[in-house]
Amino acid sequence: MQGKLIMVSTPIGNLEDISERAVKAFEAADTVVVEDTRVTTKLLGSLGITKHLMRCDENVIARLTPMLLDRIESGETIVFCSDAGTPCVSDPGAYLVDSAHDRGISVEVVPGASAVLTAYVASGFISNSFYFGGFLPRKLGEKNKLFDSLRGLDSVLVFYESPNRTLASLKVIADAFPTREVALARELTKLHEEVVRMNSRDLVKEVAGRENRLKGEVVLLIGPPSDEETAASTSWDDIRARAAELLRGGMARSAVVKQLTVEFDAPRNALYRVVHRMKI
Repeated sequence: MQGKLIMVSTPIGNLEDISERAVKAFEAADTVVVEDTRVTTKLLGSLGITKHLMRCDENVIARLTPMLLDRIESGETIVFCSDAGTPCVSDPGAYLVDSAHDRGISVEVVPGASAVLTAYVASGFISNSFYFGGFLPRKLGEKNKLFDSLRGLDSVLVFYESPNRTLASLKVIADAFPTREVALARELTKLHEEVVRMNSRDLVKEVAGRENRLKGEVVLLIGPPSDEETAASTSWDDIRARAAELLRGGMARSAVVKQLTVEFDAPRNALYRVVHRMKI
C-alpha cells in the first residue's frame, strides 16, 4: 500500500498561525523532511511533537528524492516543510513534488502562511494580478534586464530580498520605476512587523536614512503602472525604432542616447540600456 507525501505550510513568524491540519500531518509522519533541523525541532517542540527529522535542503534534495519516493511507495508517510511558509515557493520542495508527479505519487498540500500573499495583502496595491519573481538577482545587470522585461506588465511585482541587499535593490527599482509606489514588508506576523509604502525614490531615502540595518526577511512589492505610465510606455516602440535609425546611420551609441533624451521624455538610464542592448 502506497504511503503519502504531504507538503505542510508552517508559520512565517507567529507560531499561532500553525493549522490543525498541519499538526495532524506532523503527528502522522514517519519522517519529517526539512530545510534546517534546528528550525523544525523548535516548531515541533512548541507543539509537543517528537519526530525523526531529515535535513533535505537545496544542496541535497536532488540526490535524496529517489530514496524518499521509494519509501513513500513502500507505505511510509513523508512530510516536507520549509523553514517558514508554504513549501515550493522559492523552495527546494518543488523538486520533490515534480518528481512525485513523474512517479505517479499523489501529493497532499496543507495550506497555510505565505510571505508572498501576506505582503501582497498588506501592501494595499489594487490590481487584478501579481507577478512573483522569487529572490531578486544579485548582479546589477541581471536586475536591470529583469525590470526591463517586466516594465510593461500590468501587475504588482513581488520579490524576496536579503535585508543586506535591500537598499541596493531599491536604488535599481527607483531607477527602473521612478514614478511607481513601492512597498517594503518585513518581519511579517512578528512583533516588529513593518510595511512601508511610498514612491520608489522616497523609499530609497527612507531606508538609506535609517541608522540600523534592516533585519528579518524582506518582501519588496512594486505597484502596478499608472494609466499615465501605461500610455507613455507605448512610445518605447518609437524610441527603439528611432534608436535603430540613428545607429544604422552611423551615429555612436553615446551620441544616440543624448539625441534620444532630447527627442523623448524618458529616463536617461533606461535609454542607455535600450541603446546598448540593440544588436546593430
